[in-house]
Amino acid sequence: SDKATGESYADLSQHGDRALLAKGGKGGLGNIHFKSSINRAPRQCTKGEPGEEFELYLELKVLADVGLLGMPNAGKSTFIRSVSAAKPKVADYPFTTLHPNLGVVRVGENQSFVIADIPGLIEGASEGAGLGHQFLRHLARTTLLLHLVDIAPFDPSINPIDEARAIVNELKKYDELLYQKPRWLVLNKIDMVEDVADKVKTFIKSFGWTGPVYSISAIKGIGCKELTYDIMTFIEENKKNQNEIVINE
Repeated sequence: SDKATGESYADLSQHGDRALLAKGGKGGLGNIHFKSSINRAPRQCTKGEPGEEFELYLELKVLADVGLLGMPNAGKSTFIRSVSAAKPKVADYPFTTLHPNLGVVRVGENQSFVIADIPGLIEGASEGAGLGHQFLRHLARTTLLLHLVDIAPFDPSINPIDEARAIVNELKKYDELLYQKPRWLVLNKIDMVEDVADKVKTFIKSFGWTGPVYSISAIKGIGCKELTYDIMTFIEENKKNQNEIVINE
């Protein structure tokens, strides 16, 4: 986009996409053009014309199939380490992730998808609080969002339901289109809960969730394989539907 006016010129979303943003200058005529039988060493020339010049604002959006959402310490980095070869930093303090991490999840011999882990969101992120708001744009091209929730926080004062609602609210404030993307609820750290089924049922009811929900333990890998297989199926079906739309058009 134009740095001065904010006008957007191009959105390069596919491999090989190209766009002409500024035309180059027009060259002048050099000495050789004035050479003749009576002027063997001409010293004449004509000046060229300058090209277009302006300042651009370039915004990078990573290409990933799946994006991870969640509060700091929800276990997003642990999850991406568990299901892919990516090795983001993991620690027991907030904001361990300071930049987007991409991981390739291989489900079959010829089946894989890319997952993006961004810094955790906090309440007020849409107004600039925390780090995650700076990277929400990287989720713009994803097909599916996974909302990870720490169902067993160490701090008893933290309410997982309030945390989950805060994420949804910030997402909606930031970008309505991002909010409307398909989103699955992933309840993490079930290895820390005694009665998992009851805990999950209570959470879903209180949160008012009606979409897909998965219970996992990213650190122990419980439920992760099933989740990745379902994600792969969803992505393939989505691509098939998109191709059918293009053909019909």
